[in-house]
Amino acid sequence: MTDIMSQSIRYEQGTILVEGFDGVVMSKLEDWVIRDQRTLEWRAEGRRYREIALTLRDCGVVWKDNARSYELLKLPLRSPINPRSHQAGAIEAWTAAGRRGVVSLPTGAGKTILAVMCMAAVGRPTLICVPTIDLMQQWHLVMTKYFDTPIGLLGGGSHQIETVTIATYDSAAMHAERLGPKFGLAIFDECHHLPAPGYAQIAQCLIAPFRLGLSATVERADGREEVLFDLVGDIIFEGRFSELEEKTLAPYKVVQIEVDMTAHELARYNEARTTYKNFLKYSRINFSDGNGWSQFIALSARSTQGRNAMKAYREQKRLAQAASGKLTELWKVLQIHRGERVIVFTDENSLAYQIGRDFFVPVLTHHTKPPERAKILEGFKKGEVTVIATSKVLNEGVDVPEASIGVVLSGSGTVREHVQRLGRILRHKEGKSAVLYEIISRGTSETYVNQRRRQHYAYQGSGSGYRS
Repeated sequence: MTDIMSQSIRYEQGTILVEGFDGVVMSKLEDWVIRDQRTLEWRAEGRRYREIALTLRDCGVVWKDNARSYELLKLPLRSPINPRSHQAGAIEAWTAAGRRGVVSLPTGAGKTILAVMCMAAVGRPTLICVPTIDLMQQWHLVMTKYFDTPIGLLGGGSHQIETVTIATYDSAAMHAERLGPKFGLAIFDECHHLPAPGYAQIAQCLIAPFRLGLSATVERADGREEVLFDLVGDIIFEGRFSELEEKTLAPYKVVQIEVDMTAHELARYNEARTTYKNFLKYSRINFSDGNGWSQFIALSARSTQGRNAMKAYREQKRLAQAASGKLTELWKVLQIHRGERVIVFTDENSLAYQIGRDFFVPVLTHHTKPPERAKILEGFKKGEVTVIATSKVLNEGVDVPEASIGVVLSGSGTVREHVQRLGRILRHKEGKSAVLYEIISRGTSETYVNQRRRQHYAYQGSGSGYRS
């Protein structure tokens, strides 16, 4: 009889080493293991632990598991949770998929509480990855509310690893190999970040057989969603705004306001856009083929003409986004919603700071220091501050349930950005109804960007309208 100890799998530097199995068993593992030509050892990515373990079990072999360094973990809830219908549906779908997969739910639909219920059901040490320190702190508050176990923090100056640990993506990536064998469940909040360069290795190194991805929208501009599905699992549940409205989220409407640029602004816009478009035509760059933007960036750096085209692109974009008529419309919106909590979204810091100066409102950008940021958000929560101007820092990861009005002065055409900004104002509150205003410059590229964005389902089933 073959020595049991010679048949084993172990974890080393982010990989699973498979040792001592005969040729029949190894043939069953060939989809996941490769031969290291330097050491002649059979290796697999850490994330293949589940497939390898299940295959060995099905083969009926006796083997030593030296890969896993965690045990079962009892995680009773401190207080019971009655899941909402969409949460129950998501848990059922996730369980049916082998406790792997991505759940897409709008902001405010209870993704964190869903994760709590999944953790209690699975009963394994859990690593939770989040994109920001703010989110890490928010998750910590929820974890300590529902679980009577130490909660570790990894990131933002903290380095405490416990059986339940919350880590920023940056810190988890830095320590991925060491974290790899310690957790049986991996939860990726805002999981659309996972396919980014440097972050995918987190999921590759972790042996966690159970995985849950959470996001309001998994679409990525680079089309790398398939990487996410490979690392975490397919989308197994998707809850839409219209399905959750009034039950879980505040009822809402989206209002588009078109404004005219001044003659001077329009003349400068057309001049810059002509320079930019002529370069695209001369260089035969076609944005519809998927690589157009990369080609433009590469070619714009190779000649004076190209650099002028890039400068013109940025200028026409700035002119459309910061048209003076937008600030006039913003003032009208603020008068209509005087006393309500309003978030004004911009694409550039400069416009956010201009709004701060012109309207005497606090501004949040990535330059805002944490103490000032916390003070502004606390004032907003208490009603001492009713209007905040921000660039992109409130797109995700910040809970502002008091907000009911959003005003988008500038942004991208991405679905994710729209869903994130809409989600900031949709947290349910008795008697609350939300409005998202999109103020765009008429006859500019913003019109086309908005038309593309409006194809998303978030625009369907809600009250909507145009004003010009």
